[in-house]
Amino acid sequence: MNFSKLIKPFLVSTVLTIGLAGCSSTNQTDSKGEDEASKPKTNENQEVNIYTARHYEVDEEIYKKFTEETGIKVNVVKGEAEELIERLKREGASTEADLFVTVDGGVLANAKQNDILQPVSSDIINKNVPENLRDVDNQWVGLATRARIIAYSKDRVAPEELSTYEDLTSEKWKGKLLVRSSTSLYNQSLLASFIELNGEEKAEQWAKGIVNNFARQPDGGDRDQAKAIAAGTGDIAIMNTYYVGLLANSEDPEEVKVADSIGVFFPNQETNGTHVNISGIGLTKHSKNKENATKLIEYMTSVEAQEFMSANNYEFPVNPNAKKPELLESWGDFKMQELNFDTLGEHNKKAIEIFNKTDWK
Repeated sequence: MNFSKLIKPFLVSTVLTIGLAGCSSTNQTDSKGEDEASKPKTNENQEVNIYTARHYEVDEEIYKKFTEETGIKVNVVKGEAEELIERLKREGASTEADLFVTVDGGVLANAKQNDILQPVSSDIINKNVPENLRDVDNQWVGLATRARIIAYSKDRVAPEELSTYEDLTSEKWKGKLLVRSSTSLYNQSLLASFIELNGEEKAEQWAKGIVNNFARQPDGGDRDQAKAIAAGTGDIAIMNTYYVGLLANSEDPEEVKVADSIGVFFPNQETNGTHVNISGIGLTKHSKNKENATKLIEYMTSVEAQEFMSANNYEFPVNPNAKKPELLESWGDFKMQELNFDTLGEHNKKAIEIFNKTDWK
């Protein structure tokens, strides 16, 4: 199969500012001191300022394309989500940030609860993004989704053996299950969804059953779980779909082999559907460039930008008119969990308590 060239995601552990220098339409890293570099500059009607917890090169490329088409500069401050939320609270009306971008529905709910966002109004956005992938009060808009699926060894597991998340606690998977740590937002939101759908007691029973079936103590990220399947450490893993795409299209032949050795299974198709998490963007409460910010959201949810993002980061597009890359198409359609993403934030604290109680490290 032919795939689009991979644009690798990268992580930034400290806050960086990426500005557009002079008349250039290319984002460049500011080399000034911390106080100067971490504050985006403003130029009325000519730019938009973003605080983002999405650290993907594909986003940078989309910002560049937006600038080329509109002439509006995009200045970016990067950091961890909770850090950026606290910064927006601290800065208040003096903030230069126009947009907040992050992964995870629970984090988006947290941002909303902390009163750092305001409703965004746009018929174009409403047309681009279905209602179920937008906040009920329009305080954030979905940019992309990823499903938390069961990856399995094609050599040692038949897909007919798989069914639901609940079945992963059965005796047949004893010592065969791989998953990352409970500190992962992806796992916290997965468990939060179970709390919402099944109640706290059943959610705790599930977490305990998963711990009992660990092939090893949680270690590394989702890609590491896939690599552990290929190495024979375990037979199945809970992981996000887009990591499979990144492995399959890696420049490292060994990672491509890993992707070739695992299958993708969407659980709970006969019950309440596969858990899906979301990346989203919100207009900050004290945006100084509201019109430009709205234009950027409209662009990022357009068919063009959605197809580019999906083809290079292997996330599912939120715009239903955007075509998916061949790999994602090959997995077919699947039933998604139906719940309000706000509930992921509401149940986050309880999910962490359950993880601690069940010794999910």
